Amino acid sequence: MTAVHYDLEFLEDGRTIELISIGMVCDDGREYYAVNRDMPVRKIRKHTWLMENVVPHLPKGQGDQRIHMPKRWLFHYADPVVKHRDRIADDVLDFIRATGPDVELWANYGAYDHVCLAQLWGRMIDLPEGVPMYTNDIQQEARRLGIRWDQLPKQESGEHNALADARHNQTVRRWLAEQEARKQ
Repeated sequence: MTAVHYDLEFLEDGRTIELISIGMVCDDGREYYAVNRDMPVRKIRKHTWLMENVVPHLPKGQGDQRIHMPKRWLFHYADPVVKHRDRIADDVLDFIRATGPDVELWANYGAYDHVCLAQLWGRMIDLPEGVPMYTNDIQQEARRLGIRWDQLPKQESGEHNALADARHNQTVRRWLAEQEARKQ
């Protein structure tokens, strides 16, 4: 099995989950990061936690570009990682399929991440062939191994940047696999 570790940043209100950004890291060394151009900017602006923790990690204009960015923009729309949702869905499908037929998805507290991922293509039943119907959860694996949250490797920086979080998920999942191997 080849693992794809991922993280999504999203807006959720108890009824909907709306993609902000996605980061994916594969055991074969590939990485993917995208920011949803179609995110609900007005709703996000009203969400204090997202404004303080997620928005600062979104692409910002550099140099002269920054001068021409209206203050109401949360991110730099012309950055190459900023893509329409349909494009992100195509890219993510290609990323997962390139992993091969034996792919595992891994996320930390991944229930909402998996729902938001699946919604890239519509309903859960609409998942394209090659995309797993479930995500393995790092917290469940830690609990299965008898490892507490405070015993897991800590993330050095970039928390709530989807790509940095996906990289950290890979680090933690590999660490958990090492702990399991030591027990045997």
